[in-house]
Amino acid sequence: MSLRGFTRRRLLGAAGAGTALVGAGVAGGYLAGSAAEPDPPAQAIVPFRGVHQAGIITPAQDRLHFVALDVTATGPILRQAVVALLKRWTTAAERMTAGAEAAPGGAVNRNPAAPPTDTGEALDLPAASLTLTFGVGGSLLDKLGIPRPAALADLPPFQRDQLDPALSGGDLCIQACADDPQVAVHAVRNLVRMGFGTTAVRWSQLGFGRTSSTSTTQQTHRNLFGFKDGTNNLKAEDTAALDEHVWAAPTDGAAWMAGGTYLVARRIRMHVETWDRTSLTEQESLTGRTKGTGAPMGATDEFAPVDLGSPLIADDAHIRLASASSLGGVRILRRGYNFVDGSDGAGHLDAGLFFLAFMRDPQRQFVPMQSALARHDRMMEYIEHTGSAVFACPAGLGDGAYWGQSLLEA
Repeated sequence: MSLRGFTRRRLLGAAGAGTALVGAGVAGGYLAGSAAEPDPPAQAIVPFRGVHQAGIITPAQDRLHFVALDVTATGPILRQAVVALLKRWTTAAERMTAGAEAAPGGAVNRNPAAPPTDTGEALDLPAASLTLTFGVGGSLLDKLGIPRPAALADLPPFQRDQLDPALSGGDLCIQACADDPQVAVHAVRNLVRMGFGTTAVRWSQLGFGRTSSTSTTQQTHRNLFGFKDGTNNLKAEDTAALDEHVWAAPTDGAAWMAGGTYLVARRIRMHVETWDRTSLTEQESLTGRTKGTGAPMGATDEFAPVDLGSPLIADDAHIRLASASSLGGVRILRRGYNFVDGSDGAGHLDAGLFFLAFMRDPQRQFVPMQSALARHDRMMEYIEHTGSAVFACPAGLGDGAYWGQSLLEA
């Protein structure tokens, strides 16, 4: 890709220092100076093109801006409008993930009598490991007259769901992850802006403080209940497990999804004030882990195998109900973030976990998992699912390809 005319950043160190690495990766993977380095340099660049989309098994960055959009174009121009938009988005996304403006000279060097083609708030900021991941909702396939893969069926209602339609669904989604929140917001803002006339924002979510590690190089972070979250998550280095549980195969029923994956997004409000009045003993019993080390109850190391035969782990503990052993081997790749959206009218924090997870088939993986948790997990007394969506994320892009091409030109 040519970045001729870019003025936002100078790909810091790309030419000589070796800290910004472009195009040498495989499988949409993340590259940094050292595999053992837990905190990548802010100027690190994640390759945009690869076998799989970036932002899935990429080591989770610290910040998130997620947006779901509806396609407003209708009639005979619908498919043409969607294709044209996705081509524009792809060009801009590739530029921004490389540390460039959305368009060459976009912020200040174009016609001063016209609106700039880049909003400019990321000028002088490094790439910050920005990844942009694209997904298609089943509702868009319905509009285009394309059969949905069985895996993309709407999720069933789960016990205790309190879903807000204004925070659910969507024809398209874009997940922006970065180590700088302004870089992620800039990317989504500019892509949304480019969609005027074809798409409209349905809902969006900002996130901070990743709650899952997606690589063995990362430490496990904590959620807003103060517990380490995602200790047993699938990791990027376990390629066999990813093939089994995350990446769609050509034989899975939709050829255009081969090498892709499905994304489940759930906005989970956590009633932190109630939790904060709960004893430590009760908190640890609910989770099945100790709060200090994150180790399973009865163990001292966070990564110690979970002994489900131990009476110290309650029958309705979260760790037991969510384990692969309790779910017939089901596993998913979690990539969630904390969020705080201010306070509600009662003075309580509107805060929680924006749950993002990638998997090969939500119907066979997420649905049985969430069904078990909704029925039996005592932690459900402290949380509330307020938003929900599922998207298909096609495979990564080869040279010259655009987002959604495998679907729209199949």
